[in-house]
Amino acid sequence: MNSTKTWKLALALLAVVNWSCNDNDDTGSPSAQPYRSGVIIRNEGNFSQNNGSLSFLNRDAKTATYDIFSQANQRTLTGGVHGYTEVDGKGLILVDNSTAGQDKVEIVDGNTFQSLATLKSPDIENPRYAIRVGANKAYVSCWDVSGDFNNGTFYKDPGYIAVIDLGTNTVTKKIQVPKGPETMVMAGTEIFVGSAGGVKNVTVIDAATDQVKPPIEIGNNPNLIGLDANGKLWISSGREVIRVNPQTKAIENRLKVGTSTTKSPGTFRLSPDLQTVYFVYSFYDAADNFRQKGETYRFSINDTSIPAATPFINRLFSGLGVDPQTGILYAGFTPSLAQAGYVYRYQSNGTLIDSVKAEIGPSGFYFK
Repeated sequence: MNSTKTWKLALALLAVVNWSCNDNDDTGSPSAQPYRSGVIIRNEGNFSQNNGSLSFLNRDAKTATYDIFSQANQRTLTGGVHGYTEVDGKGLILVDNSTAGQDKVEIVDGNTFQSLATLKSPDIENPRYAIRVGANKAYVSCWDVSGDFNNGTFYKDPGYIAVIDLGTNTVTKKIQVPKGPETMVMAGTEIFVGSAGGVKNVTVIDAATDQVKPPIEIGNNPNLIGLDANGKLWISSGREVIRVNPQTKAIENRLKVGTSTTKSPGTFRLSPDLQTVYFVYSFYDAADNFRQKGETYRFSINDTSIPAATPFINRLFSGLGVDPQTGILYAGFTPSLAQAGYVYRYQSNGTLIDSVKAEIGPSGFYFK
């Protein structure tokens, strides 16, 4: 073999070796991006022990991967986990620590959960809910520094919405809103904000300008549920659910949930087709050491009443979520805050599929 052919053969072999190495190290491979597709389980944890976490569950798996943030970063979240969402490939983990000044938002790569940045106090105080409002832009509702239930000033007035630039991973602004801001829903270019602080109004914010607009009076502690298939906004308040036209801001209907004077509806979730609303109907039993009890129900967005007489699932859950890809209902079960909980999976007709062990206080789900 002449020298020219030998040189060409060597180059060809080198190219094959390089291609093989690059293929094995492909950052887009499942092994390099273990959390690219599946279900993130938000385990709120025991607040006094700051042991909240996130688990990961493949849709066809029978066991979950625990504490994925700790696995990726060799440190724990150190707090209760009150929220998780993703914005343009980045995950936002909302962490509420029992020690003042230790609350934070951990920003991670959504596929690997490796930490990219940590937003701390005083930018973040008591984070409650996060939502994408634009390209590389998120809102996080914050109670601000909380007080003491005994003196009636637990919810600082005002609270605020932290505006996060995910290009620079910084808080660029705080939008003052009424005390106890909680859930948020985006309709068009407007963000609707609920409250747990005892106020009666839903705050409306222009996401393009970050300016507060005139509020909508709904009722005590309005909780945002979501937009239905007709583009109408659903809100819960006390023992009622309210349908609002987000364009005109007009209240179109009020439906009382059940007839009980002791049970309260909560943990509302919309089905993937946005036609059905699931919720938990619960109470605290004074005869059983105030243990929380209840069942799970559902209603159609076209129903004219919500009797809440026949449970959809005769069990109380600490969290609900409906997989938009499969329609399967995921339900968190917390036997106590001193032990691991479980995630039950149900078909859309209420038939139990299986259960998967989670961590402490499974309370929410993010599907990807």
